[in-house]
Amino acid sequence: MKLTSLLIGFGLLASAALAQALEPPILQGEATQGGLIRGRTAPGNEVFLDDRKLRVSSDGRFVFGFHRDAPGQAILTLREPGGAGLMVPITVAQRTYDIQRIDGLPNNMVTPPQDLLDRLERERAEVYEARSRDRDLPFALGDFIWPATGPISGVYGSQRILNGQPKQPHYGVDVARPEGTPVVAPAGGVVTLAVTDHYYTGGTIIIDHGFGLTSAFLHLSEVVVEKGQEVSQGDLIGRIGATGRVTGAHLDWRMNWFEERVDPMLVVGPMPQQ
Repeated sequence: MKLTSLLIGFGLLASAALAQALEPPILQGEATQGGLIRGRTAPGNEVFLDDRKLRVSSDGRFVFGFHRDAPGQAILTLREPGGAGLMVPITVAQRTYDIQRIDGLPNNMVTPPQDLLDRLERERAEVYEARSRDRDLPFALGDFIWPATGPISGVYGSQRILNGQPKQPHYGVDVARPEGTPVVAPAGGVVTLAVTDHYYTGGTIIIDHGFGLTSAFLHLSEVVVEKGQEVSQGDLIGRIGATGRVTGAHLDWRMNWFEERVDPMLVVGPMPQQ
């Protein structure tokens, strides 16, 4: 999906005379919690989001995203090689999420048993490592397609509070389809994780699209790619299943910009007509 360009207001970092020569960036995407922004500036400029330096391509393109609970303001800073700078204040729209409270559950349904904690920590470390790369791959800068189509049974940002304990929010979009339904790569990239038996997520694949942007595909019945494999948009990577901790067959598709959880539906756009 081609997103509408957003030209966001700017302020001066250097003197007015210097900053007049530095054009504000062109930004595409939704400046909202869970949003992903793709930007363009003059080649050679440095770009920072708050205090974080961003990867910028040779032709001046860059990517950044906002977490589910991102604060309402961020600052994008541009610096050209000669020293002139520009500050671009960004207002991050706040979202309302579906929160469910469930009380009276047995404790073993709320807190993992002790003998699982070591395993869960190892699996979290694997996922963190798979999402922490900053490769110079162009796929994050292009359009995405749906990895599978069907009824949407879960949305980004929803959360359950069990016996008064807030559980981790749902960071993906769930597509309900029968077990064995093909799952394809929504964009090109490199597979950084391909496992069949994670405790919570079962068959799990992570693809690095470059610039810190990754996709994860959870609960798969079959994983047909390997770690290190390069894939193109539309390639078969696995099949929908009900592995891990689930109640039925579906695909849980998640996206990250480094540690920031972004909403896949804001990246890919509306699902094609069934």
